[in-house]
Amino acid sequence: MICEKVFYPTPGDDSVHLTCYIREESPEMKSEPRDAMLVLPGGGYHVCSAREAEPIALEYMSYGINAFVLHYSVKENAVFPRPLIEAFKCVKFIKDNAERFNINPDRIFAVGFSAGGHLCACLGTFYNSTALLAEAGLTANDTRVCGTVLSYPVISAGTFAHRGSFMGILGTETPTDEELDSYSVEKHVTPDSVPAFIWHTFEDNVVPVENSLLMAKALRENSVPFEMHIFQKGVHGLALCNEITLSPHHDRFLNKEAEGWLDMSVKWMKKQ
Repeated sequence: MICEKVFYPTPGDDSVHLTCYIREESPEMKSEPRDAMLVLPGGGYHVCSAREAEPIALEYMSYGINAFVLHYSVKENAVFPRPLIEAFKCVKFIKDNAERFNINPDRIFAVGFSAGGHLCACLGTFYNSTALLAEAGLTANDTRVCGTVLSYPVISAGTFAHRGSFMGILGTETPTDEELDSYSVEKHVTPDSVPAFIWHTFEDNVVPVENSLLMAKALRENSVPFEMHIFQKGVHGLALCNEITLSPHHDRFLNKEAEGWLDMSVKWMKKQ
């Protein structure tokens, strides 16, 4: 396996970096261009959670998918659109280096968790924004992914908002309604938005399940294909739901009911 930092999307800030997890090819085995997965960890735009970074990449690798983890701008640097432009640039970097990484440039997906799920949903929704593309110096072809996997995502800035995430990306504790609407993803879905796989738990009391339901409703109203799984049991931040991403202090992140979400997402990817 090749694991190394390969790209720094924000010049002068080495804390923002893209790490690759690439399967080394062998002449003993058939080698065809692989699917790629861009991993966007959660953390409320305050940190990038380690539990939702490398373990996720390695799990997708076990399915033959080459993976990339983006540690995007957080804390005072999280004001949008900076993290989103970093994600845009990473998609372009992966596409531009498809041969180097032995991936199919038309088969790049993204997975995001909680606040990273918000960034992931924005990637699938705002990839063709004229204003954002002009700021990034990119085209919609550079930034479009094949599909997104939204894991207990922050979506809405309305009644069911995770307020901390939106305060982070708006840079204020007293945002206006207009500012909140600007990155409330469900309000910006169009027929051009990319297909999505969504999973959440009914019991999530940090990012309410209504976030996923609102996203699914917006996708349906715009005839954008999606698959959604709502598991009854489970706290927020489950990651892989198993011992690999278990907290050292408690076992609340163990969830056998929801553990199959990643396998389900891979099967969904194959249909895209």
